[in-house]
Amino acid sequence: MANDQQSGHEYLNSKLDIHDLNADPFVQFRYWFNDAMKAHPDDANAMVLATADSGGKISARVVLLKGFDKEGFVFFTNYNSRKGRQIDANPNAALIFFWHKLERQVRIEGRIEKTSRKESDEYFSIRPEGSNISAIISPQSQRIPNREYLEQLKQDHLNLFHDKTIDRPDNWGGYRLIPDLIEFWQGREYRLHDRFEYTWTSGNWEIYRLAP
Repeated sequence: MANDQQSGHEYLNSKLDIHDLNADPFVQFRYWFNDAMKAHPDDANAMVLATADSGGKISARVVLLKGFDKEGFVFFTNYNSRKGRQIDANPNAALIFFWHKLERQVRIEGRIEKTSRKESDEYFSIRPEGSNISAIISPQSQRIPNREYLEQLKQDHLNLFHDKTIDRPDNWGGYRLIPDLIEFWQGREYRLHDRFEYTWTSGNWEIYRLAP
């Protein structure tokens, strides 16, 4: 974040104490996510996904959270994309949510696995037709000659799928990040922020306060 003095930002000094936290980080995330949906109705589910290849080279991008429960945090993408290839090579990844109006951040680390085919099929079936055609035609993360190339592919497939059911392609589906660490960050005055880390240890979640 920008320096407080340079940005002119003054934190609201909302407090976060260990007694405010639910023992289950997924329940705590639900509380904060519900607050974020009210404060950021258009982008509360936007999250940074960081992945790395087998050599440890990291890349990051914003994706959308499409569901979460005690099994983990779910998003959907092209399996042949750069992130998909990196996940295949190195399933360790991290997520970050930042809700600036609430001065809150959630940082999540863990291991990524594909969702079941059923989950991917079910989500694909409720997406707009245009989005599904885009998922089919886009060679995600690959170099293409121009915008017209995509537009022509789109038109060709609109004609091809006219009045037909569009099935989910095998190279598109869901991933679930199964966390072993979840950190809740609350902005505080003079950068003495409140930070609490849930760590999965021996079958239980343990909570620690971290220095800002």
